[in-house]
Amino acid sequence: MPRIVVTSDRFDVGQEAARLSGLSAGVGGLSLFIGQVRGQGDGLESLTLEHYPGMTEAILTQLGQEAVERFQLLDCTIIHRVGTMGIGEPIVFVGSAAGHRAEALQATAFLIDRLKTGAPFWKREQFADGRSAWVDAKAADDNAAAVWD
Repeated sequence: MPRIVVTSDRFDVGQEAARLSGLSAGVGGLSLFIGQVRGQGDGLESLTLEHYPGMTEAILTQLGQEAVERFQLLDCTIIHRVGTMGIGEPIVFVGSAAGHRAEALQATAFLIDRLKTGAPFWKREQFADGRSAWVDAKAADDNAAAVWD
């Protein structure tokens, strides 16, 4: 069963990687993606993520289960933060454990691509000058997710 966490707390990358690595002696490949708040040189100070509780976890669980089946994973983890985060803070952790590296790498790419477009998260940027703006969906994210259809 995929490990799914939606939280305002920071996560420990080492602890999460160790959990996946230690699942069984059959883990031959472990792939991790950590997304963080990126400074863009435009005065961005923070990013606030909101979500639809209950629905978000259900969709992430469905994505995780699809990845386990599609890529023959031993397990996967999706952790997504909500609330306000500053530049450089981690937002998302996606980890896949498989018998071989190719499956782990593909599953992680699949999960992050689908997560960007299929999970109910809303992002608002806050700037040093007091402005704030909701982040629009990007065509590039839709295109990346469509590759997996």
